[in-house]
Amino acid sequence: MLDALEARYPVLRGTIRDHATRKRRPFVRFFACEEDLSHEPPDALLPDAVVAGAEPFVVVGAMAGG
Repeated sequence: MLDALEARYPVLRGTIRDHATRKRRPFVRFFACEEDLSHEPPDALLPDAVVAGAEPFVVVGAMAGG
């Protein structure tokens, strides 16, 4: 999913995940089907509803501060 997203929107390369390690950047969360998928392995399958286009895959940049 992230490969396709970065291919379609090149400006996102390096913002969602690190260029070298391909690991998710801190404070970026992934949601689908009312579930937090942020800590799923990168090769985990997406929920069927997302694949079918019935549910969105949401990328959220969280904010932190004090």
